[in-house]
Amino acid sequence: MATATILLCAGGTGGHLFPAEALAHEMAGRGWIVHLATDDRAERYAGGFPAEAVHAIDSATLASRNPVALLASFWSIWRGVRQASSLIRRIGPAVVVGFGGYPTLPPLYAATRRGVPIIIHEQNAVMGRANKALASRAKAIAGGFLDEGSTAYRDKTVITGNPVRPAVIAAAATPYRASGPGEPFRLLVFGGSQGAQFFSDAVPAALAALPGTERARLAVTQQARHEDAERVGAAYAGLGIGAEVKPFFADLAGRIADAQLVISRSGASTVSEIAVIGRPAFLVPYPHALDHDQAANAAALAAAGGAEVHAQASLSTDRLAKLIGGAMGDPERLAKMAASAGSAGKPDAARLLADLAEAISSGQSATEFREKNRA
Repeated sequence: MATATILLCAGGTGGHLFPAEALAHEMAGRGWIVHLATDDRAERYAGGFPAEAVHAIDSATLASRNPVALLASFWSIWRGVRQASSLIRRIGPAVVVGFGGYPTLPPLYAATRRGVPIIIHEQNAVMGRANKALASRAKAIAGGFLDEGSTAYRDKTVITGNPVRPAVIAAAATPYRASGPGEPFRLLVFGGSQGAQFFSDAVPAALAALPGTERARLAVTQQARHEDAERVGAAYAGLGIGAEVKPFFADLAGRIADAQLVISRSGASTVSEIAVIGRPAFLVPYPHALDHDQAANAAALAAAGGAEVHAQASLSTDRLAKLIGGAMGDPERLAKMAASAGSAGKPDAARLLADLAEAISSGQSATEFREKNRA
């Protein structure tokens, strides 16, 4: 199928686009022509996306209870369906794969109306609303942290893991190096597209509570919102801590590999990348995440021994300081966590999802694919 086309659909955030990018690299390497349908938020993340073209499709959320707003949302979605239908007619994809987020609704729905098989990939342990809306129409549901036996669509659910980008696979080749007494300790802090503000307030305050000898060891890399970055950087400078604070790090995989400890939210892509690279993590699930999916994602890595899960409400300044200070003083524990995280990683997820996409495009069912791959 050297000239076949695949259309990937993803919401315009890193959590949706990064696994789509990983699959895009795999499919392009197999000779497929890749197109991406997304929204206008994707510009930050899609710069290196290996697609023949990136298509912005109209869409909208249905979260509002205002009748006027709901009517406007339905109109945007319908407009997106018409745009996507025209696109699908023009590029003729053999299969369409969606990675969640409301911008996937129009192209995936349009594909089913045109008889093109669709796959939805759910990164989280709890299925998101957009994927739930499309699950009955999908030929297969690929899961990152889903429990294959507990979903309503178990017959067509295939656990592939979450595809990670080539940069993550490359970073995984860097072995973990523990930081001994008196040695520099690299701390990485990031919050994804949601939830970075808590870390901007909590982490500098916690590090200020550490003894000066421990602060002197620290080298901090932290993601902060644009409006917070300057004050967070100034806080570290005032503490004499070397720090790099930015709203976005294009080389985040390398930063994870360089870290002795990661403190982060627990979106599915984040947890998957930490696991594949194999780094110890303190995971703080975003408390306002829909369906508490981040807590379930974090629990999966914690169960493997690769992370500790701490509720945001439990992290007073003193508590966070004790956790960080304790980690800095126990390199053996961090090394064991790193090894456990690495053992839980699924670096071949992109290959498995690509195999599934090729199987579905050729008419094979998800059940047939699952049984064949278990044999």
